[in-house]
Formats: sequence, structure tokens, C-alpha cells
Amino acid sequence: MQTLSQLRAGVLTGIQKLTLSENLTTFPLEILSLADSLEVLDLSNNQLSELPPALAQLPKLRILFASNNCFTALPEVLGSCEQLEMVGFKSNQIEHVSENALPPKLRWLILTDNQIHTLPDALGERPSLQKLALAGNCLTALPLTMAKLRKLELIRISANQLSECPEQLLDLPKLAWIAFAGNPFSQSHDSIPSIPDLPSSSYTLETVLGQGASGVISSAIWNAPQSDFPDKIAVKVFKGAVTSDGYPKDELAACLKTGNHPNLVQSLAQVNEADYLALIMTLIPAHYRNLGLPPSLSSCTRDTFSAGFTLSIAAIDKMVSQMKAVFVHLHASKVCHGDLYAHNTLYDPFVDDLLDKNKTSILFGDFGAASMYHMLTAQQQTKIQAIEQRALNHFIGDLLSICAVEDKKSKQYQRLLADITQK
Repeated sequence: MQTLSQLRAGVLTGIQKLTLSENLTTFPLEILSLADSLEVLDLSNNQLSELPPALAQLPKLRILFASNNCFTALPEVLGSCEQLEMVGFKSNQIEHVSENALPPKLRWLILTDNQIHTLPDALGERPSLQKLALAGNCLTALPLTMAKLRKLELIRISANQLSECPEQLLDLPKLAWIAFAGNPFSQSHDSIPSIPDLPSSSYTLETVLGQGASGVISSAIWNAPQSDFPDKIAVKVFKGAVTSDGYPKDELAACLKTGNHPNLVQSLAQVNEADYLALIMTLIPAHYRNLGLPPSLSSCTRDTFSAGFTLSIAAIDKMVSQMKAVFVHLHASKVCHGDLYAHNTLYDPFVDDLLDKNKTSILFGDFGAASMYHMLTAQQQTKIQAIEQRALNHFIGDLLSICAVEDKKSKQYQRLLADITQK
């Protein structure tokens, strides 16, 4: 992070990325002095409510973040930024999105947690759009023109006021990750399997193990002996009223509806108190590792991996087999995970017999983007399954991309490759 004083002193000349968070109420025009180099501008966590027309004088600007500010409208000047691809205005008070505010090369748009009621038809006229985050708004319908978003791969429309399933999304040829829980059309009247309800006073949180959009997972210890539960547990404490994926209560419901599976993190109990929602789970052994890393700014929707990380085709084949079993289990429960990725998968690097199909090597979790879909029509359900099948194919393809070179001519590799290219 840089400072405004550094910018004014001229010591930031030539930088490509600028991050300013100093409770700014007006856009510092000194930023324009970086026009020859600036590509990424992060003005999140300030008090800004507008951007000047002069922003268009930054010809190389590709990425602009302005989350946690005071905007009530998406600034129209964005539409004049010819190279702008990524726009993030999460957690403002945006009510209005003009067609003039959408850059022509828009690839990634984040408008989570605002107050948007309608979107312009021009949204469907952005052919490069791949990723669209709209959870936590007041949308009652989506533009029919979105049927033309042939490159859209990921969308979040949870926690809105959509009364009908947006059919224009279901036939998009590249859509692979969708979250739509928390809308009137997706309300469930089915009884959800229950697990014990415990007070938060029954355990003490210890080490933070990880966190995502919807909550923080920590190891925990019981404050008194528990005969019905294992000694080692983890607790996911959900964040706030709405996350980038939707409502925490919908995540919990989808998780419970899915039930247990050998390759899913097992849910043991829940905590449902005022301003405190948590899920108690089995503690995953410490030697498990994340299979992948989240998408980068450049990969947009696709996972990344640590430099030099490879897997044998035997390991990949086993992981794929187990993830396919999870996929079948999820959809037998009429639950769309919405975030089927390697970065939401843990693997055991010490499994000693990769050919033993009954021995667990992966554990899958994070239901933050999950949506139940049993209330949809049979045709809509089939399309939801096809969307998630694409995510599964990407999962397989991503693992094949890190396959050991010496295994790429194996029959197993060719079989898995053919399996995803034929679907």
C-alpha cells in the first residue's frame, strides 16, 4: 500500500499498481500523473462517492477496485475507460447502474452487497464478460440480454429478490459456477436434515485454520467432555448477514441437505444464536494440503497452482474418481455446490496406496456458494446439473494441467482427457 504523500512527492512515478486507503473523500487528481504506467488502481476502504471524468485520462488502466466506499451509483466515467476489464465496487450503497458505466472490454464485474434494483440491458452487450458477482442486492429480474453473454463462466446472484429462475442464464455455453440461493424462486419448503444444536459456550476456538468469503474456520476444544462427538473438532463461524456468495443460513441449509460422504468434510453440530451462526465439523488431519490456489486476476475463473507442483496420473485418477462420487452425491441431494474447484479441495499427500479406491485422498468443502434446486422444474434441474458438470470438467482439466510430464502419454491421462472433451 502506498500513501498520498508519496504520490505528491513524485516517488511513485512509473508504478503499475497503486493502492490508497486514507479515508479519502475526493479522488486525488495526482493519480493522473501516473497515466503512462498505471494499470491497477485500488481505492477501497475510503469515503469516496464519485470519480472525476478525468479518470478516462489513464489509458492503461485495466483494473479498478473501490469497495467499501460511499458510491450510490456506478460512476459513468468507467464506461469511457477503454482498457478497463475488471471493476469491483463491493459494499457501497449503489442503487443505480447506467449503461454508460459499463466499460467496453468488461471481463469481471463485482457489485456484491449494494442496493441495486435493476441492471441495464447493455450488460448483455459486453461479450468479454466472464465473471459477474451480484449477490446481496435487491434485484427482482435480470436483463434478458444476458442470454448473449457467451463467455460468462461464473455468476453469483444469491441473496436478491428474484421471483423467477433466470432462464436466460441456464443455456449459456460456458457457465460453470452459479450461486442463486436466497431468492424467492429458490425458497425451500422441504424439511432439511438436522444435526444437534449446541451453544457457543460448549467449545473454545483456538488456531485459525483458514477463511473464505463466508466465514473463518478454527480448531477448537470442548469445554466439557463430549461423549457424542470426536475430541478434535473445527468450527466455522459465519461472517455477517451477507457474503460475496450469499446468506450464511443458505450455506448451512445446503450443507445439511447434502449430508455426509467419505470425501466431504463431516458436519457434526450447529450453533444458531443471535448474531452468531457456526458449524461444528470434524477436524481434518494437519497433514492435508490445499490441492489448488484460488483464481488470480489474470486467470479470472480458473484455479492456479503453486509453481512446480505436479501430480502423478495415478493420484489424479484417484482424486477425479472421488470428486465424481461427490458430484453424484451432491446432485442426488439436489444441491449445486457452485464452487467446485481444486482450491476448495484438500488432499492427503501421504496416501500410501493410490490404487485403493476406497482410501480417502481428497476432502471437499466450502458450501458458501451452494444452492438447493429441488424446487425448480425438471428441465431447469437438468440444466443446473449440466452447468456444474462443466465445473467438474474444469476441475479435471486443471489437474491434468499439472500432471507429471512422464505420465502424459499414459492411457489414464488420455482417458481422462477424452472424458472431458466429449462432454
